[in-house]
Amino acid sequence: MSSDCASIHVCRSERLSEHTFGFEEEELKPYFALDNVLDGLFGVCTRLFGVRIERADGEAEVWHPDVGFFKVIDEASGEHLASFFLDPYARPANKRGGAWMGSCVGRSRVLNRKPVAYLTCNGSPPVEGQPSLMTFSEVTTLFHETGHGLQHMLTEVTHAPAAGISGVEWDAVELPSQFMENFCFEEATMYGADGRAGLAKHYQTGQPLPRDLFEKLCKQKTFQAGMGMVRQLNLGALDMALHHRFDPNDASTSPFELQRQIAQTFSVIPPLETDRFLCGFSHIFAGGYSAGYYSYKWAEVLSADAFAAFEEVGLENEEAVRAVGRRFRETVLALGGGTPPAEVFKAFRGREPDPQALLRHSGLL
Repeated sequence: MSSDCASIHVCRSERLSEHTFGFEEEELKPYFALDNVLDGLFGVCTRLFGVRIERADGEAEVWHPDVGFFKVIDEASGEHLASFFLDPYARPANKRGGAWMGSCVGRSRVLNRKPVAYLTCNGSPPVEGQPSLMTFSEVTTLFHETGHGLQHMLTEVTHAPAAGISGVEWDAVELPSQFMENFCFEEATMYGADGRAGLAKHYQTGQPLPRDLFEKLCKQKTFQAGMGMVRQLNLGALDMALHHRFDPNDASTSPFELQRQIAQTFSVIPPLETDRFLCGFSHIFAGGYSAGYYSYKWAEVLSADAFAAFEEVGLENEEAVRAVGRRFRETVLALGGGTPPAEVFKAFRGREPDPQALLRHSGLL
């Protein structure tokens, strides 16, 4: 599929989703002002991981007036554990698109350094007296990047090459980030819990997001999930086949023929003879995912199963949720790259990963 065709498909999918669920993403933006979303996000961090996040603007030099500086404080001891910069808004003239977490300073016992992270997004800046109003996709993106940041900042490994996200195997890099996205679909995050305010309230009236819209958001999460699942499995299998068994010196089989062979098993619609999607599949040729594209889906398995641990104790059971959250902090967020991810996951979950949670969350069970 060419990039143009892919764009057309995404656009049609979005229009079909809007028709199916009866709302457009723009309609929800008044309920997701950045400051409210940050309050909700920081509340989740306190609730799950026992850390308090405080603004510390002016305590560190920033590269743009929009950038904020924050400290991460251990709630029990009051210790300053780490810090991060948040660069929330788009600046097309001098800032690339997308969102990412970057390491500013890594934890090191030798250098006596506390971790500092960069959290970079490309949301809409405040305009005409209005605060920054986020789409729901931007909200989930912020939670995602914060998940990466928490693994960097809450590490207990003091040897820099294995601290935080350093040295974490590709299979598990996206576990904390995708895990955090789940809380965007949780009532306690949206509407508040344990005395904390929810993140979804109208920036003018203070009214919470209507329940019917929240229910539609949750249903929309599984929209075309089967198609998306098959597509990712197809791409993962194609990547592995190209890097494992394709011989460029064998003229009898071209990469495009191998693509068609893989599609017979994993694709809903086989590629056209003229399809040249592979020429633009930069993830596996120039994006660092060579023989590793499967990790996108595997990380979803891990993150869904991790979130299921909270579902099993009851998301309304605050004491149990806090206990499981602390265990997640002490394992997934703390152990860095010095412990194999399989062992880290078993330390948290008590067993091997199970794909049933992902299938359930995707509406496929």
